[in-house]
Amino acid sequence: MKFMQHEVHELAKTKGFWPKGRSFAECVVLIHSELSEALEADRLNDKEAMQEELADTVIRIMDLAEHLNIDLEEQIWRKHLKNQRRQFKHGKAY
Repeated sequence: MKFMQHEVHELAKTKGFWPKGRSFAECVVLIHSELSEALEADRLNDKEAMQEELADTVIRIMDLAEHLNIDLEEQIWRKHLKNQRRQFKHGKAY
């Protein structure tokens, strides 16, 4: 996954998606927009588009993680192990 994260980020830079001054907030908004597009595709019963938008979401997250020098794979495993120790639904209704 680390190799893919690096490749995704390099491509994003090559394609002009990292102008100077891009903020963390802007990146989060773009990630959110991909999720919104996935939701809209699902509402239209367009499974192919929904899947593509979910992939776009992960790509944007990987891109941001690489920019911030975060080993996303390691962080996912750490969180997964932490979640294994949590109570059912973390004590919440949903």
